[in-house]
Amino acid sequence: MSGHSKWHSIKHKKGAADQARGKLFAKLIRQIEVAARDGGGDIEANANLRTMVQKGRDSSLPVDTIQRAIKRGTGDLEGVRYEAITYEGYAPHGVALYVTALTDNRNRTGSEVRNLFTRNGGSLAEPGAVAWQFERKGIVLVDKTGTDEEAVMLAALEAGAEDVAEDEDVWSVTTPATDLHTVRTALEEAGLKVASAELTMVPSTAVELDDEGAAKSVLRLVDALEDHDDVQDVYGNFDIPDAVLASVVG
Repeated sequence: MSGHSKWHSIKHKKGAADQARGKLFAKLIRQIEVAARDGGGDIEANANLRTMVQKGRDSSLPVDTIQRAIKRGTGDLEGVRYEAITYEGYAPHGVALYVTALTDNRNRTGSEVRNLFTRNGGSLAEPGAVAWQFERKGIVLVDKTGTDEEAVMLAALEAGAEDVAEDEDVWSVTTPATDLHTVRTALEEAGLKVASAELTMVPSTAVELDDEGAAKSVLRLVDALEDHDDVQDVYGNFDIPDAVLASVVG
C-alpha cells in the first residue's frame, strides 16, 4: 500500500501540469456528468456525485462548470452520453495495470488503449485478469503543515479510516470506499487541511521497481495512458523507492 500511496501523492502534485494542459478539467467534467446521469443530480443523495463534485472543487473547477456538467448528466442540458469502461493489462516487468475510461465510442477507445499498451512495452489482457489484485478504497491527503500524526490519526480512525501513513509533505489516510466523505468531513472539522480526497484502487501486492530504467519504462506507459482524453485513471501494483522515484519524476 505504501508504494501506491506514494505514487498517488506524486500524481496529486502532477495535477498542476495536467490542469495547464486542460486535461484535468475535461476529465473531471466527464466524471461529474456520468455520476449525475447514473445517480441523479442531488449531491446529498448521490454519494458518487458528491465525491466527484468535491474532487472538482479541490482542483478549482468553476462552480458554474460543475453545475452545467450536472445538468448535462441529468438531461436538463444537451450533451454527449459517455460509457464507463475498464481495461486490464500489464506494463513492462509484470506490473499489473487497471485502467478506467469514459467514452462515447467504445471501439475507438479500445483500439487506442490497446495501441498505447503495445507501443510502450505492455500488453492488454482479458477482463478479470488483474482486477482481483485491486480493492476499491478512499485516499485522503492531509497537509502536514502545522499538524502531527496523533491529531490526524485520532480524527481519522474515529471516523472509520483504516490507516494513516506519512508521505513527505502529506499524511495519507486510507478509508473504506463508502466512508471517504465521512472521513474527509471529520478531518476538516478537526481543523486539518485536506489536500485531496478521492476513490482509488489499492493493490493487494506490489512489484518492486528499484531500478531507474524499469521505473521509467512502467511510468512511460502510465503517462501515455493518462494522457489519453478518454482515460480517467490508471492504477498499478508497482512500488518505486523514494530515491528512484525522485530521479525519475523530478
